[in-house]
Amino acid sequence: MPRSSATAPPVGVLLRRYDDPGEPLSCEPVTQGLLNRGYRLATTRGAYFLKHHLDGDRDAIARQHRATQRLQALGVPVAPPVEDAHGDTVAVIGGRCYALHPWIDGRHRDGAQLTAAQSRRLGSLLGLVHTCLEQVMEVDATQCREYESADPEETFALIDELLTLARGARPRDGFDTLAEHRMLERRALLERHADRRPPPASAGCWVHGDFHPLNLLYRGGEPAAIVDWDRLGVQPRAEEAVRAAAIFFVQPAGELELTKVRAYAQAYRRAAGADAAELAAAVHRVWWERLNDFWILRWRYQLHDRRADPQFPAASALAVWWTREYEAVRDAFAG
Repeated sequence: MPRSSATAPPVGVLLRRYDDPGEPLSCEPVTQGLLNRGYRLATTRGAYFLKHHLDGDRDAIARQHRATQRLQALGVPVAPPVEDAHGDTVAVIGGRCYALHPWIDGRHRDGAQLTAAQSRRLGSLLGLVHTCLEQVMEVDATQCREYESADPEETFALIDELLTLARGARPRDGFDTLAEHRMLERRALLERHADRRPPPASAGCWVHGDFHPLNLLYRGGEPAAIVDWDRLGVQPRAEEAVRAAAIFFVQPAGELELTKVRAYAQAYRRAAGADAAELAAAVHRVWWERLNDFWILRWRYQLHDRRADPQFPAASALAVWWTREYEAVRDAFAG
């Protein structure tokens, strides 16, 4: 059987753990990220999604699997892993953790590809996820901690460091020029709005943790499966709703499609039982988070990883536009 790279998983050893999975035909990488590697595994019995969990935390992975199994029983569109002959869902081979999932035929859709009705469906879906997680997951006292908002003084120090790296980049290109402009612009905004730093927020709800277009597969116009539950955790739920909308509905120029945001947010509030005050507070915290967030530039200049570069123009423009249109954005979510 052909291997795509030196890091290809031990397919033969893995499949022997399962009851009649078929003989392997091919194993091709479909994604590669910081948290995991994914492969499309074809056998004589069909196709599977084979996930290599790079973090290797078997207990955390098993917890994610149990959550998706319980969510599926409640009608949430997910793709729980296949159990092996012993009922296990995590295979540890050579110290590495693997999981086998059914292959879901579908495609990703961003907000520009969603109608207003589909935007409402998206908000209802995330509300369903949050209410069902509340039913199937328990929150203990150690998880009910407060989340501090970003400290602007730390952000100013980061900006100085990233500016030095961007200005010293050789050969210098248009990205470096834009990065320098946005960092100077953002520093000025932070200086102007430093007194608006939000207080700590309490977290008492389980959330997906990474709800965005690449983690949601559509079949036709309907969601087929929410995937990649690696960041399942306890966080303020409404902040996940705002973050997701800021990814789904951002336009290339960095503006949000507020008509769709409003439809999405109203549906989320109904499904999750969230009130306007909760959403308004979440909008403020995520806005502040965006003002202080430079993860794409950290990837490029500190980690020398340019995979996220294409996201930078819209993401960096969004923070500026959101600050200018703060009231309109808050009203779209909480009005």
